[in-house]
Amino acid sequence: MDHAKPAETCDDVAKGIMEFFQSPTAYKVWTGLFNPDYPWKEHPTSGRASPLYVASLKGLSLAVQSLLEKGAEVNAQGGLYGNALQAASSEGHQDIVKLLLDKGADVNAQGGLYGNALKAASSKGHQDIVKLLLDKGADVNAQGGEYGNALQAASFRGYQDIVKLLLDKGADINAQGGAYGNALHAGSLGGNQDIVKLLLDKGADVNAQGGKYGNALQAASAGGHQNIIKLLLDKGADVNAQGGEYGNALQAAPFRGYQDIVKLLLDKGADVNAQGGKYGNALHAASFRGYQDIVKLLLDKGADVNAQGGGLGNALQAASAGGHQDIVNLLLDKGADVNAQGGKYGNALQAASAGGHQNIIKLLLDKGADVNALQAAPFRGYQDIVKLLLEKGADVNAQGGEYGNALKAASSKGHQDIVKLLLDKGADVNAQGGKYGNALQDASFRGYQDVVKLLLDKGADVNAQGGGLGNALQAASFRGHQNIVKLLLDKGADVNAQGGGLGNALQAASLGGHQNIVKLLLDKGADVNAQGGEYGNALQAASFGGHQDIIKLLLDKGADVNAQGGEYGNALQAASFRGHQDIVKLLLDKGAVRQRGSLVNQAE
Repeated sequence: MDHAKPAETCDDVAKGIMEFFQSPTAYKVWTGLFNPDYPWKEHPTSGRASPLYVASLKGLSLAVQSLLEKGAEVNAQGGLYGNALQAASSEGHQDIVKLLLDKGADVNAQGGLYGNALKAASSKGHQDIVKLLLDKGADVNAQGGEYGNALQAASFRGYQDIVKLLLDKGADINAQGGAYGNALHAGSLGGNQDIVKLLLDKGADVNAQGGKYGNALQAASAGGHQNIIKLLLDKGADVNAQGGEYGNALQAAPFRGYQDIVKLLLDKGADVNAQGGKYGNALHAASFRGYQDIVKLLLDKGADVNAQGGGLGNALQAASAGGHQDIVNLLLDKGADVNAQGGKYGNALQAASAGGHQNIIKLLLDKGADVNALQAAPFRGYQDIVKLLLEKGADVNAQGGEYGNALKAASSKGHQDIVKLLLDKGADVNAQGGKYGNALQDASFRGYQDVVKLLLDKGADVNAQGGGLGNALQAASFRGHQNIVKLLLDKGADVNAQGGGLGNALQAASLGGHQNIVKLLLDKGADVNAQGGEYGNALQAASFGGHQDIIKLLLDKGADVNAQGGEYGNALQAASFRGHQDIVKLLLDKGAVRQRGSLVNQAE
């Protein structure tokens, strides 16, 4: 479509364009295959745009005029930019903007990528269009879209003349909204010093809070704009102001590796141990990102090497997780507690184990780290680290964490060699813990047949109870792992064992829609009317899940169509609740009894 604009003055081309736009079939097929907003994408990603929108977007003035004369809706919604006016404003087609406005386009219509036409033009630097829109009544302070308002958009993108124009037209210099909070924040992040100065001269609040980075100083620090930081500080910015993603300006700078800014902020009185934000403090942020010189600078300025906070607990854990051995060594030399607890991984050794950083693990162990951080390494599949930790005395059966123990962590990820290593080192094959109760249930749930076989060969209790799905057979049945179901049954699994959220294996398979497993379980003696679990029985579970073939199979095997129990009372109620009309009819045909006040009539 881009090639059409230069040739639009040719009568034949103009006629062809209009024939295309006025052919519903051709236009529908084209917009189904081609994305006018993103030509490199195969399909549209937003609501289908009107022909007027596409013509406005592509700058086809004659087509726009013809479409409007033929009654095209000037304010129709659709497309990335929401409407034709915003599309034309974004792309800088001033003649089309004027034409649309003359034909009644709503100058303040909301929607689309930029929220409104004024913000679109301001974001793209189309000053003449900004002026035209304002002259036509555009609300200079209208909110919406990523940048909140036009002033913020122009400030972020560095269009100083547009910033001046908007301010002259009454833009609220401290208006809040959008990802960057306010215009000063946006200009500071964008590195536009002249705009920052202009905004401050016009009365922008240097310490205004809001947006992703909390305030202008933090935004400038995150962007690495040292001159703007100096300007903001000279204008009274609070060097320790809290808020935003990084908590404060000092934390933002080390996270991005801006050493000169870190030094400047510290020289201006930044609190080296200030807490807040994603990484807790500046030392933590620098340690995680691997900026050794900044870590040294912060420590020299009095940073607390053991300060707690943030997602990774402390600087040592952060550096260990990031794999920065030199920083780990530096922190330990400066007195970091090798066994300090807290954060996502609990301690530094476990953080290093999760990241697979074997040299850091050795260093931490040499410095006295408690060796019992075994669960992270088997979960990630780091066999050499598991072996190292075991050789250093790690308790193979230590309990704790999301997966309960190391064997379960390895089983949950299918790391067969690690499972074997742990078992050879004395791991309790039946140890309980974690979401799925034990290693056998976890491996069965996730479909790791070789691990299931290994665990059974090593003495795993095939009927062990525990966890969300009760036992291994129920877990495998729910997930549809038929070969594991067969293996468990061959090893003596109780086909009618009760427990877990779904009561028994037959109910689990029925809910999951696994017809072959349902048949297998029934052939092995599963009680078709067994009660228990969330859905009461297998028939109700299958009815809730909408699995008609399984319902027929269960009924053929003697399922009681009116059996009571479970969350929905009976199968008919479950099917009605989910709106499965065909199943409601089937159950009624098989003798299901309606109950007074039921949902059956609504489903029918």
